[in-house]
Amino acid sequence: MSREKYFKTKVIGGKFKGRFIEVPNIGTTRSSKAILKESLFNTLQFDIIDKNFIEVFAGSGSIGLEALSRGAKSCYFIENNRVAFNTLERNISKLDSSRCYAIFGDSFEKFDTILNILKGNQEKSYFYFDPPFSIRDGMEDIYDKIISLIEKIDKESCEMIIIEHITKLDMPKKIAEFNIVKHKKFGRSSITYYK
Repeated sequence: MSREKYFKTKVIGGKFKGRFIEVPNIGTTRSSKAILKESLFNTLQFDIIDKNFIEVFAGSGSIGLEALSRGAKSCYFIENNRVAFNTLERNISKLDSSRCYAIFGDSFEKFDTILNILKGNQEKSYFYFDPPFSIRDGMEDIYDKIISLIEKIDKESCEMIIIEHITKLDMPKKIAEFNIVKHKKFGRSSITYYK
């Protein structure tokens, strides 16, 4: 029997509203605050319907599964932690596994796999980046590495890029072809939107 501890969070809107998903209680995974999640989806509203949603540091998938509940066409997840990935797969199977694609591995190494899948289908996508906040050994340059990933995204297939980050970090006004269109603070966390 697994010794992992889990807590539950609810899907807050859409088709699966009120359904619970698990979040493992491990250091690398935290659930995005309810107020942050609500603000994010109030911003996106109906724009995500029939679009792809990519959660790059997926954890348990709570943001991508919220997007799925609200009408996203397909959701793609990348997660590196085995416990979190197993939880993600369970959460997907509880909701709608036919529209979800979970990839196990390092987000920086697997990102090109997602881009190659998307390149073939000529559809607009939302990219959500929520890297681990705790700057552990080897993680000091995580935001620089994220900017390098964003520079690979084809603007023709990108609807929006959303980065959840520590509030004290100043995000650049422009990354490649993408400009900041909105920034919102939630205590220690902030969300910056690029189009």
